Amino acid sequence: MKRAGVLLGLWLLCLPLLLQAAETPTFTEVQSGFRSSYAELLDRNGKFLHARRVDMQTNRLRWVPLAEISPALTEAVVFAEDREFWDHGGVDWSATALAAMKYVTGDKSRGASTITMQLAGLVNDELAWRRGGRSLGQKWNQMQAARALEKTWSKAQIIEAYLNLVSFRGDLQGVAAVSAALFGKVPAGLTRNESLLLASLLPSPQAVPGRVATRACVLINAGFMEADCNVIRDLAMTVLAKRLAPYPERPALEAISATLLTQPDEQVRSTLDGALQQRAEILLHDQLAALQSRQVQAGAVLVLDNASGEVLAYVANAGRLESARFVDGVQALRQAGSTLKPFLYELAFERQYLTAASVLEDTPVSFPTPTGLYVPQNYEKDFKGPVSARVALASSLNVPAVRVLALVGVENAWMRLRDLGLALPEAPEFYGHALALGSADVTLWTLTNAYRTLARGGSTSPPSFLTRPAEARRLLDENASFITADILSDRSARALTFGLESPLSTPFWTAVKTGTSKDMRDNWAVGFSQRYTVGVWVGNFDGSPMHEVSGISGAAPVWAAVMQHLEGGRVRPGGSAPMAPLGLVRQRVGFSGVSEPAREEWFVRGTELARVEYTPQAMVRIVSPVNETVIAIDPDIPLTRQQLRFRAETPEKGLTWWLDDKPLGAAKTLDWTPLPGRHRLVLKDARGIERDAVVFTVRGRQQR
Repeated sequence: MKRAGVLLGLWLLCLPLLLQAAETPTFTEVQSGFRSSYAELLDRNGKFLHARRVDMQTNRLRWVPLAEISPALTEAVVFAEDREFWDHGGVDWSATALAAMKYVTGDKSRGASTITMQLAGLVNDELAWRRGGRSLGQKWNQMQAARALEKTWSKAQIIEAYLNLVSFRGDLQGVAAVSAALFGKVPAGLTRNESLLLASLLPSPQAVPGRVATRACVLINAGFMEADCNVIRDLAMTVLAKRLAPYPERPALEAISATLLTQPDEQVRSTLDGALQQRAEILLHDQLAALQSRQVQAGAVLVLDNASGEVLAYVANAGRLESARFVDGVQALRQAGSTLKPFLYELAFERQYLTAASVLEDTPVSFPTPTGLYVPQNYEKDFKGPVSARVALASSLNVPAVRVLALVGVENAWMRLRDLGLALPEAPEFYGHALALGSADVTLWTLTNAYRTLARGGSTSPPSFLTRPAEARRLLDENASFITADILSDRSARALTFGLESPLSTPFWTAVKTGTSKDMRDNWAVGFSQRYTVGVWVGNFDGSPMHEVSGISGAAPVWAAVMQHLEGGRVRPGGSAPMAPLGLVRQRVGFSGVSEPAREEWFVRGTELARVEYTPQAMVRIVSPVNETVIAIDPDIPLTRQQLRFRAETPEKGLTWWLDDKPLGAAKTLDWTPLPGRHRLVLKDARGIERDAVVFTVRGRQQR
């Protein structure tokens, strides 16, 4: 033992000559260099919205001043780690001497590190503790650094920095992170029992709950007052087995946070409106809860400022499915349904193929495709007969929309939709005439901005989460855009399908379109006022169909409620319709042959007319088979059971069928036994003049 004391004395005498103390940082430098592991998303007014952990190496929250930390924690940590803290100058020499003696004899159970010495290791990487412990030289430097800290820092600064930098449990560094993760509270609210439990973690942050509780009970027996061993033991078993999120979860903002928050400790002020964002989340959540029995689980909402393109609300997820809480419904590709129709009509108005008063036939029609016949039908499975373009668009009639697509051309429509920002990655022929009814996949992001382009009279710019104006460019014709928007705002014109009163009928001016995709897998409501554009999607992320939920019953109520929140207190009912461009004229127009009353209508200057006369054409046409139909003979079915029906639509009499230049008889419905080969079927009148003809192909072997 005497020899050990001599060695210790020699070590203490020689070290000052061999080693130099590390440079001492100031309190301000340490505090300003502290970085939270999280980045925070703020709304346009600087209000906190959401946070995302960016630094995965540590788990810190923001620096907490000593005045905002419970005095109970300070007392518990000092009692557990360094009872002479308030009196020594950085090193507890008596404890150090005892520890050194034990070290020389091989007992490393006591390190004698004061809080200030521990802090020196936290602020200087060269002095940090590493696996295997510190060497004698490192220990001496740590002591010297602690003494230097005590000369330039106050005791309050030392304990404040220590509580913010020390690791309590796992990767939880600092009092803010551990208070939130274990107790779900800020440091100021820590009780004495909670404080002592945290102090008991410091010697071994990874210790099992029972061991931590035992150490806390030892400290109570040693004199830490007003703490209960049994309470702390129960507390340890409860809180150390789980971890709470330091910030409230908001699935609606997960996706956008991942995009905008990339650096630790940063605060990003976005264009989002905090009150609107919260309101939109609640409205969507409540609507989905009401539709739960109809197999509806997901939805998304996007709100854009028309003038700037700023994103005011971005609800990516309603948070109803834990397995899908990170899915971004705003950016997910979904089938568009009828939401693309306005852009087809706008193109037809722009090229003056149609006016809003032009008559379109809502009657049965079919189109040949490489995979068979395309036969569009209306949502209600009926046909309205001749209707004006205004009524056809506002009431979302399918057959007229397909006729408009045929009028403008599939390729032209495809190019226009792509110009509007809709992806449409396949070639035009892939979509075909079904493009009119929304066979393409789109995102709520691009679709809502396309409607914003209509709201802006055809001028477009990209949406943005940050306040920096984007350069706008003209994409759509101003006159055609106004007429299209005016139609979408017309509750009388949409009454044929939706009635006069529906969620689409707001007490202030809005233009809106709904859409429902095939098998009710998606439904939409997208529309705008003069100031805002709102898009809503409702469906299921896994693509499963809903049960009897359309755009009017699924997405439209959310759209109307969000729009009411935006405009209800600002715009007087019945007012604030946009002003018409100078290139338009208002003309009263009457109809003949169409069941629509006379009305005031908007026309591009030079196309106006006072009366629309519609006379059904006496058409002679072959209805079946459609031109270029391909038919295959099934060798397993008797040929007599495989009949191809010839059917004509004609008001005339005396017409006859001719097949491959051979007469078949009067032009009535006829069932023909198919023969392999390419055939030409003709309708001829009594004078032998061809009135209609189709070509079709029969494939397979002739049966014997």
